[in-house]
Amino acid sequence: MNRYIINGGKPLHGEVVIGGAKNAALGIIAGAILTDEPVTIENLPDVSDINVLLDAIAGIGATVDRVDPHKVVICGKTISSVIVNSEVIQKIRASYYLLGALVGKKGRAQVAMPGGCDIGSRPIDQHLKGLRALGVQCDENEDENCIYASVSELHGNGIFLDVASVGATINIMLAAVLAKGTTTIENAAKEPHIVDVANFLNSMGARIKGAGTDVIRIFGVDSLKGTEYSIIPDQIEAGTFMCAVAAAKGDVVLKNVIPRHLEAISSKLEEIGVKVEEFESGTEVRIVSDENSRLGSSTVRTRVYPGFPTDMQPQITVVLMLGNGNSTVTENIFENRFRYVEELRKMGADIEVKDNKTAKIHGVEAVHGTKIDVPDLRAGAALTIAALSADGTTTLDWIDYIERGYEDFDGKLRGIGADITKETVNDEKP
Repeated sequence: MNRYIINGGKPLHGEVVIGGAKNAALGIIAGAILTDEPVTIENLPDVSDINVLLDAIAGIGATVDRVDPHKVVICGKTISSVIVNSEVIQKIRASYYLLGALVGKKGRAQVAMPGGCDIGSRPIDQHLKGLRALGVQCDENEDENCIYASVSELHGNGIFLDVASVGATINIMLAAVLAKGTTTIENAAKEPHIVDVANFLNSMGARIKGAGTDVIRIFGVDSLKGTEYSIIPDQIEAGTFMCAVAAAKGDVVLKNVIPRHLEAISSKLEEIGVKVEEFESGTEVRIVSDENSRLGSSTVRTRVYPGFPTDMQPQITVVLMLGNGNSTVTENIFENRFRYVEELRKMGADIEVKDNKTAKIHGVEAVHGTKIDVPDLRAGAALTIAALSADGTTTLDWIDYIERGYEDFDGKLRGIGADITKETVNDEKP
């Protein structure tokens, strides 16, 4: 087990370079196996979820050449198996992308049920609905904890998603690019990483129109070619550092960002008194939080993009926890995302959660350091932010969750003045 030891109360100053978007990279890695030609992916985040997926495709025979921590060359020509069912792959959510990719490439797949953080129900019914509409026979085997999928020939079709699922939208795109005819996805997800995966596939010769809107059309092609592609910056990593500066105070410039992707976060922070400044370069933002004044209060409701992201809900809750006045945060995406609140209460937060859906936050002037546990990825980032702003020392156990989605999180924080160290202890998750 890894843990952070954080001595809080130190304002943050300096610069942080934001890495590639994990959620885009996962779909892009899966898409890379659709061609028999080499695919070069750059700006790859070096986090555990990415490494697990790369190991999984290497395990079925793909050639994976990790040129450096942020660049990989993948070739799917040598794939010899369609069975992806290791114990490790079951720990990440993105295992399901190999379902669409392998069905598109090989016409069949056996993939482990997806895992990931326990933040609520995340069924894959929309994934299976989309694949079945393309002619795929899908069977779930609970005893073997896997999904079997097979098809003799993929055919385009019209698909209406009951919810605007990011995962289902990407999975359907992965399968449909090599289908016969046209596939239309209605009520498609519109997140930036949907657009990035579509742009990546188009660079391989796919014909995808409308990504970023709620109607995506995929015109099937006979084959795809190799490409070189750079992943977009991670809006959630950027938003996390924005909230860290807001809560701990200071003045930090974030480099390698797309400000447009941060608008929902920037708007909410500006509303409560944080200064967010965009640079003329279009790839940097400056975050300033006055050390001599408290921030205000607000109401936040998570929505699908371009609304406030659910993956930023814990982080903004920590910022509002220290604000002057009463705030409300409503979670509209996942029903189990407030488990971290009990850890914040140990630090002195005054937060009440109703029906696992709404947090009523009564702002406090300060919280204090203590020993707390990380329940999931984004909650871990939020608890780190709380520790940075706290009086005294905080110990965060089970930070392995954080390392699933943030590269060198403690190192980047130290680079802007945080007093944070990481240590390894011999313990196992109960």
